[in-house]
Amino acid sequence: MTGTVPPSSYEMTPRRQALPRGTRLWRTHKAKRRPGQFNPVSVDPHFGGNRFDGTSYDPYPYLYVADDAATALAETLLRSLEFDVGTGMRLIPYAAVKDKSLSLLRTRCELTLVSLTTEADLAAVCQDSWLLEAEGERYAKTRRWASEIRVQAPDTAGLIWQSRRNRPRLALVLFGDRCAEDALAEERGGGIPDLGSPAGVTEANRLLAPLRAAIVPPWPGENPLGGGGGHC
Repeated sequence: MTGTVPPSSYEMTPRRQALPRGTRLWRTHKAKRRPGQFNPVSVDPHFGGNRFDGTSYDPYPYLYVADDAATALAETLLRSLEFDVGTGMRLIPYAAVKDKSLSLLRTRCELTLVSLTTEADLAAVCQDSWLLEAEGERYAKTRRWASEIRVQAPDTAGLIWQSRRNRPRLALVLFGDRCAEDALAEERGGGIPDLGSPAGVTEANRLLAPLRAAIVPPWPGENPLGGGGGHC
């Protein structure tokens, strides 16, 4: 589907999925932001931003998470990244992880989400895989679709779908205006507080290795193809 028909033209039947209390979720985020802090910035409806961000037309805080650590990294770091011909790897520039963290969160209450994980789920919101595959400038249309899903499923706190960068693992966006302030709690001792540190790069590369992806650090002695040098 090209997304040329306005989403408000359709009467949808969004399918709900309960996210149980105590569910572990992973998030890649700026280190200066608290692990469970929603992004308050509403983006321009037409330019910039991500797939299901809040916009000035529908301003809601949002927070992207995944059901495992590798998926949280992949969803952030592997966007539109080609495989390198010489190495057969996706080589991630160090700037992508500098001043970033990987955090482990746990839900403190049950959350009701709109499921987009199957073709039947997508059909229920009058969509197909386009909604999850579109990138770049087409995010303007996927954000409009998210806003209409919110209108037609006012009891839901977010969306859940199969990660396009680590199928069949799951990615989620939570709506800050529909989640309790304390809906997410940080799990101490989990995650990678400093993804840009030597130890952080080594651990992230271990998680990304099955996806043939690696962060290339600026210091000598680190082999992104082999997982470590003198700084492990």
